[in-house]
Amino acid sequence: MFYGEYEHTLDKKGRLIIPSKFRESAKEQEIERFFITRGLDGCLFVFAEDEWRSQEQKFKTASFTKPDVRKFNRLFFSGAVEAATDKQGRILIPAYLKDFAGIKRDIIIVGVSNRFEIWAKERWGEYYKSAEDSFESVAEKLIE
Repeated sequence: MFYGEYEHTLDKKGRLIIPSKFRESAKEQEIERFFITRGLDGCLFVFAEDEWRSQEQKFKTASFTKPDVRKFNRLFFSGAVEAATDKQGRILIPAYLKDFAGIKRDIIIVGVSNRFEIWAKERWGEYYKSAEDSFESVAEKLIE
């Protein structure tokens, strides 16, 4: 559903233009709303509404008596915001999420199948550098 890597910038109001390929995919699948939240590794996760509901169901079934589950759910869901695209295909990223991800202006949008991620350009560069060397060894472990 969401694939590829795109370089963009936020406008002065903190809005992001969703890549045209992602907008086309969303239109084909009748996606009107997204949910943005704190992601892992210092990025933001963006889910289409149906995928968000699916993830939400998974987290609801985890035992809230476990401290790590409570901690994760609090940070994940308290950071979530619903975002509808405007006529230009933009979504607004709240200041607290930009702060979390270290986003100033230049960003990288990364498609990760069922979601896309928003990264500060510098942070993505650092992550990519550290991860690319282990790509093959990780693949050997995961893919049989």
